[in-house]
Amino acid sequence: MKDLMTLSTISQIHAALGLEKPTHPLVSVVPQNALKTSAFPAGTRVRVDLYQIWMKQGVDCQMGYGRNTYDFEEGTLAFMKPGQVILAPEENAQQHTAEGYLLMFHPDLIRKSPLGDLIYQFSFFNYEVHEALHISENEKETLYDIVHKIQIEIGQNIDKHSQSLIVSNLELLLGYCTRYYDRQFYTRTNLNQEFITKFDGVLKAYYTSNRHLELGLPSVAYCAESLSMSPNYLGDLVKKETGSTAQDYIQGFIINRAKNKLLGTSVSLSEIAYSLGFEYPQHFSKVFKKKTGQTPTAFRQLN
Repeated sequence: MKDLMTLSTISQIHAALGLEKPTHPLVSVVPQNALKTSAFPAGTRVRVDLYQIWMKQGVDCQMGYGRNTYDFEEGTLAFMKPGQVILAPEENAQQHTAEGYLLMFHPDLIRKSPLGDLIYQFSFFNYEVHEALHISENEKETLYDIVHKIQIEIGQNIDKHSQSLIVSNLELLLGYCTRYYDRQFYTRTNLNQEFITKFDGVLKAYYTSNRHLELGLPSVAYCAESLSMSPNYLGDLVKKETGSTAQDYIQGFIINRAKNKLLGTSVSLSEIAYSLGFEYPQHFSKVFKKKTGQTPTAFRQLN
């Protein structure tokens, strides 16, 4: 495995990519056609300690990210939080001139602003790259207009208004991206319903294969990995389709199994709890009451 290269500042990234020195120390907008992935040896692992928004259009380009290799398609946005590792493409990967931008900003840019507290609400920074946002031509124009405003602020002499205006435009950009992701979830509802069905299948297989005896209760992370999704993307998809969080959905599945055992068998509550993957019977009783409004004992007696 190749050594890990760490880039922690805007200046370091500009230097690594052979770009001119940045005009702002905490934020940069780089046109895609100025980026040369060949600046890194093939297969190099690069950790970037910045927020990144990749806006690519009309490009045949491969990039390794997490466990996946991603082919950018027309009108695609991908979001990366600080600390993510990118794998430079192999030498035979095709690279063509692309429209679009790479927008990068250091966490310090937003640390003292309201966006610094809100950034964690933009869950798409925790998505895998293959869960990218696909935008229409009109949506692209809206986002590019905001990016151009940020570019203008970066290109001017820094004054006391610069940072607040840049951060305000960043928050506006992320707000629009949230809207467009909601639209994407909505327009792909049939596909998403298929994933909900697969989600149920993962949960059923978890118990059929006795994974609960080894790992305990099924987790969102386990289910997401089984579906080749990030936990955040699965959570947002389930929320849009069912109104429940992924954790609540899993608990609902478990409680339905518990109801069948309570009414279909005479085994003790402790045995039922352990057979479902609960470490303690008290935890089982607490979750059951939270989901049904009744204790397991009361449910069994009243039914």
